[in-house]
Amino acid sequence: MSLAHPWLEQEPWPTAVMPKRLLEQRIERLVTMTNIGYLGTTRSNGSANVSPVEFYAHGFTLYMFPQPGSPKYRAVKRDSRVAFAIANPMAGWACVMGAQFFGRGTLLDPGTPDWETGMKVFKWPASHFELGHVAVRPPPGQLLRIDPERIVYSEHLLRKDGYAPRQIWLRDGASPVVVPGRNIRL
Repeated sequence: MSLAHPWLEQEPWPTAVMPKRLLEQRIERLVTMTNIGYLGTTRSNGSANVSPVEFYAHGFTLYMFPQPGSPKYRAVKRDSRVAFAIANPMAGWACVMGAQFFGRGTLLDPGTPDWETGMKVFKWPASHFELGHVAVRPPPGQLLRIDPERIVYSEHLLRKDGYAPRQIWLRDGASPVVVPGRNIRL
């Protein structure tokens, strides 16, 4: 038994559902911890394509710039169903924290009201600076907005407070649900 984190060895894992507002606060905190996530799309042959991308969030709505002509850009144009994963950059089971966003991706055309809103969220001057460019005006390309229908949030520290380590947020206003889990011995 671990003296540092005995709650990690508790079996069976807790199954309590978090109150929705508390779950939403955890997800909101996670999207501020990093601006790099992993966009999953489906290729024309049905195989998965996952790419790291820069993103910024407004609530649970995510914004990113897909490179024109890239496989992920073509995939979203063909099939708007996407998955997006964010992980806390920390290491170790005691601090595992991440979320998978499942929903629809919409390509927003420059100059439209939705694009203008997204550009107020996307920190393009900082992104340009990091790449060594002078940011005089926003990039002219389409912006990708992801509107999640479901978010699977994972955090093992929740177990310490008696909550299931995997909670599912649903857009439709339904209460969160949990995914049962168990320890896997290697």
